[in-house]
Amino acid sequence: MVSRHNHGIARFVFVTLGALLLAAADRPVAVAEDLSSVSVAFQAVPENPVFTADAGRWDAKIRERGWILKDESGWRLWYTGYDPARQPPLMNLGLATSSDGISWTRCSENPIVSDYWVEDMMVVKRGDEYFMFAESAEDQSQLLKSSDGIHWQRLGNLDVRLTNGQPIPAGPIGTPTALFEDGIWNLFYERRDAGIWLARSTDMKVWKNVSDDPLIVPGPEPYDSLMIAMNQVIRMGDIWVAVLHGTSTPTKPREWCTYLATSRDLVHWTKDPRGPLRPIAENKSSGQLVHDGTRWRLYTMHDKVDVHVPSLTP
Repeated sequence: MVSRHNHGIARFVFVTLGALLLAAADRPVAVAEDLSSVSVAFQAVPENPVFTADAGRWDAKIRERGWILKDESGWRLWYTGYDPARQPPLMNLGLATSSDGISWTRCSENPIVSDYWVEDMMVVKRGDEYFMFAESAEDQSQLLKSSDGIHWQRLGNLDVRLTNGQPIPAGPIGTPTALFEDGIWNLFYERRDAGIWLARSTDMKVWKNVSDDPLIVPGPEPYDSLMIAMNQVIRMGDIWVAVLHGTSTPTKPREWCTYLATSRDLVHWTKDPRGPLRPIAENKSSGQLVHDGTRWRLYTMHDKVDVHVPSLTP
């Protein structure tokens, strides 16, 4: 459910997100009162774009959300590539690696998945295993598993149920965004970009809606009045921060923008009153926040990968 803005909520979001961008990823956020006077914006790095399609190859085009993971082994980027000359096109999974998150090298085994559709993915690492939540053909959400991030086993489409346990109505289940918290898997998904739902599971086999109504809907903000999707949810102290993208453009090609929302319970969400993190005209979507050890970076994707870093203005 989306909370409507009032002065108290707006100030809470403003202060919280200011603290988010100043805090390290591995320690709780302390929401300091003096941060209320700090305006946080993102600026593009001069190296942009840091990753692009490879003309004439299997990934002559890249699209939708890719996923960046930084851990002890370095930086990895999973992305969707396809060749528009192939009809019908097939969305393949690619992998690139980096030592700094700026310069990327494609994996020699690319495409690492080419025999079935993988699109709009994100990855959760649990112990020594990687779980990928992605769209399959016809905008259905699927689950894959890997021990090395290169070789993936498809476990099948996700079984999402209504609150009464019955299957949800037929149709798309897109942009799956998952996180594991207190022994429970949380799955955010959209349906025709008309709203964002939350389903939960303890076994990753059956997912049950928390509510059969969407938790976040388009508008009333002008920048996402038509369509929305959630790309990422991260925990900062006792606050959850979601990276979303939305559009108000009624016809294609649409202009998408990236923005944030916060929650204390993963169910009730408040959109950041500052709105898009970059100008709408830039058409920056499929965003993800990644901490580089010093500061947060905002990566946007589709149909290229750009990096943005915080610019703090008192």
